[in-house]
Amino acid sequence: MRSTLGTVEAQYPAHWEADVVLADGGTAHVRPIKPADADRLRAFYSRLSDESIYFRFFGPRPRLSDKEVAWFTTVDYVDRVALIATIGTEMVAVIRYDRTGPGEAETAFLVEDAHQGRGVASVLLEHLAATARERGIERFVADVLPANMKMMGVLRQAGYTAESRFADGVVRMTLDLTPTDTSTEVTTAREHRAEARSIARLLAPGSVAVIGASREPGGVGHTVLRNLLAADFSGPVYPVHREVRAMAGVRTYPSVTAIDDQVDLAVVAVPAAGVVEVVKECAEKGVHGLVVVSSGFGETGTEGRERQDELARIARAYGLRVVGPNCLGIANTDPAVKLNATLAATVPGRGRVGFFSQSGALGTALLQRVAQRGMGISSFVSAGNRADVSGNDLLQYWEEDASTEVILLYLESLGNPRKFTRLARRLARSKPIVVVKSGGTPDSHSAEALGLPDSAISSLFSQAGLIRVDDLIQLFDVGQLLAYQPLPAGPRVGLVTNSDALGLLAADACVAAGLEPLPPVNLGAGAGASSFGAALADRLGSSSVDAVVVIYMPPIPGEDAEVAAELLRVSQGSAKPVLATFQGHLGMHPDLRVGAVPSRGSIPSYAAPEEAVRALAHVVRYARWRARPSLPPPELPDIDPHCARALIHRALHPEATADAPSAVESPAVASARSLFAEPGPSVEAEAADVAELLSCYGLSVWPAEAVRSPDEAVAAAERLGWPVVLKVAGPEAARRAGTVRLGLAGPDSVRHAYAEFAEQFGEDVELAVQRMAPQPAVPTVVSVTENPAFGPIVSFGLGEVTARLLLDQGFRLAPLAGEDAAGLVRSVRAAPLLFGEYGYPPVAVDALEDLLVRVGRLANDLPEVARLDLDQVLVGREGVIILGARATIRTPPGPRPDGGPRRLA
Repeated sequence: MRSTLGTVEAQYPAHWEADVVLADGGTAHVRPIKPADADRLRAFYSRLSDESIYFRFFGPRPRLSDKEVAWFTTVDYVDRVALIATIGTEMVAVIRYDRTGPGEAETAFLVEDAHQGRGVASVLLEHLAATARERGIERFVADVLPANMKMMGVLRQAGYTAESRFADGVVRMTLDLTPTDTSTEVTTAREHRAEARSIARLLAPGSVAVIGASREPGGVGHTVLRNLLAADFSGPVYPVHREVRAMAGVRTYPSVTAIDDQVDLAVVAVPAAGVVEVVKECAEKGVHGLVVVSSGFGETGTEGRERQDELARIARAYGLRVVGPNCLGIANTDPAVKLNATLAATVPGRGRVGFFSQSGALGTALLQRVAQRGMGISSFVSAGNRADVSGNDLLQYWEEDASTEVILLYLESLGNPRKFTRLARRLARSKPIVVVKSGGTPDSHSAEALGLPDSAISSLFSQAGLIRVDDLIQLFDVGQLLAYQPLPAGPRVGLVTNSDALGLLAADACVAAGLEPLPPVNLGAGAGASSFGAALADRLGSSSVDAVVVIYMPPIPGEDAEVAAELLRVSQGSAKPVLATFQGHLGMHPDLRVGAVPSRGSIPSYAAPEEAVRALAHVVRYARWRARPSLPPPELPDIDPHCARALIHRALHPEATADAPSAVESPAVASARSLFAEPGPSVEAEAADVAELLSCYGLSVWPAEAVRSPDEAVAAAERLGWPVVLKVAGPEAARRAGTVRLGLAGPDSVRHAYAEFAEQFGEDVELAVQRMAPQPAVPTVVSVTENPAFGPIVSFGLGEVTARLLLDQGFRLAPLAGEDAAGLVRSVRAAPLLFGEYGYPPVAVDALEDLLVRVGRLANDLPEVARLDLDQVLVGREGVIILGARATIRTPPGPRPDGGPRRLA
């Protein structure tokens, strides 16, 4: 078989299959074509218009011959590749390439007329480009008739570097398939719009069918039907029951296909065994989305999980999105929709908070708590087992939804953690996101399952600008502050109180939370509205105050309404947040609201001053993050990723020099080759190879020599230069005390140190000699791990034993921007030692941050690096010195999460 990659078996590449969301929010399945698709291709061709056929073949071709059908459906998946898009059992589009020379292939595509304009061609081109790079193709060439503006638009708008020229009546377009910033932005924007629209179709349906509704009060279907009707849903509601004629005064239908009019959303409440059949009926009817409240799926074990996977597969194949199964339902308080398709009788009123709960059982209690606090919501989704729709989809939707200003998430797991942090980081720049992340279950994407400490999850959330809180009370405490008050400009807090004791408690809470309280203004137990108003106005007018906490706890209730009215009057229009402990009320006190339904300017109340301060501290940290500019990772003109890839290939395939990446092969193709090679065992790289790899990224390792005898140690010291260090080699040595001897100035001291180690660890101990690094310096440790869910993660901590024992580490996703590196350094508790505190000298933190950026770039460029440890990195006054470096490399098992063309997880 001819291929620039060598001999490759023509086996079906199952990893090219993907479910995708189209531009209008529907779904389709993308997969390689097979010979068995012959009849499907004929049927597809028969539905094409004469114009579509003319544009594809440059002339009339009423039918395909058997020979042509065989040619189009029989490919080798290397030099000739075709991908098709299917909806249900029908092919709706096909795209292909045929290799025409080294690194180049001709491409063409064809989309059924009924599905043109849905973004099918664009998503197919993304997937075909990825497969082409995997097979060593760097350029696509397409001949297009000048009148075929749609095809030229698809090619030009993909974001790749494109050239075109006109000759012999056709336009020849050439696309360089190397991903660019523009192509990445195009893909991201298309993904965002498509996924947002898919959720909009769920939350704003024109009509709803309840399948499985029964007459019995308390039944799942009956409850959803009653709640839909009670909420006065703006469109028609169709109960579906095979036997009864009417329910709750509404006509029923024996099946969803028997309904005369369009059905946009179906709520499914039938037993689990019958759900798949209902999905097929809904697909036949043209339903856009499903809410499956039925249980009996993944939560029940292996059999239920298989049933759940089948549900998601069939629904996506037929173009439907699914919320659930085993979920509470969805709600939208928009007056134009008024949707309560949930099992909860109580849904909060209209507000500015979008609320996502993964737990179905907990959802009812959460909605009750929101309602009890007097908060409103814009929309609510309970994902249950999250077979399809996840929190990532809701983030896409809420970014576009003008009525949502604050987002609350209760998560038990993360479906695609890397995508989640990418979306959250973008969205949090404009809309705050508050998260309760429970531990989840060991088989979910919990911290335990991901092989990460929970502190790492918190660090990664912090990098993305998420406000992670410990419990549901804090979730709503922080949410109500964000929903109704402006962000603070800083940590300085004014305290106005009528209780000296409560004022002192609030001040202590501020200090403990990292805030800067001013001395409390104690108005006395008998203070009335005018006193509170004047004190609040004074604090808000002070340039030394960023936020004000008002504590009103009179021993004898009196001017409550007057005090509340005065607080509202004074605070209106202020750019500084005001929050209160108003008679111990929790939530939006009726007298502290602006309007009957709370709106901006309403003052949130907390049961105790400590709770108010705790919520404020979370918001202050978020405001500080949001105020920092969002900058991309810096350009590093002195690095050589191509050299690094060649080193990796050599280390993984020392015997296969003939198959090494060529000098002209693009980085994109080289990366694609490695991602889809056969996974292999991990390899501990040689020290010299690790040093060379780091040098490709502008980093050098302090020279060291392994020694096996006292004479070798002395000779090494003579070569390296005195004074020297003698240390125990190996990855565990740095984690043990007493494994290093510093400042050895002559042969006798080296021999003596060698004898001590031999006595302590045995004659076969592995030792190394290094020249003594400049002192004083602070030891640190920098590591990279390739996490299966998050992708490359950079960790940092101090190198002293105490810091290691306390697991004092920070974490960031690679690649790192400058602000990420600075935040990582400052995230560890021992960070003050780097800034001249506790008797330590101030060191070159800027050089440390530059090292972190470079290591992050290496990690992002090279998925083959499973682990990299720089232990230790000495940070001195003039710069950084890497004393030791180890790396584990392996052929990646597949593309990174959130990498490659668009696909549903």
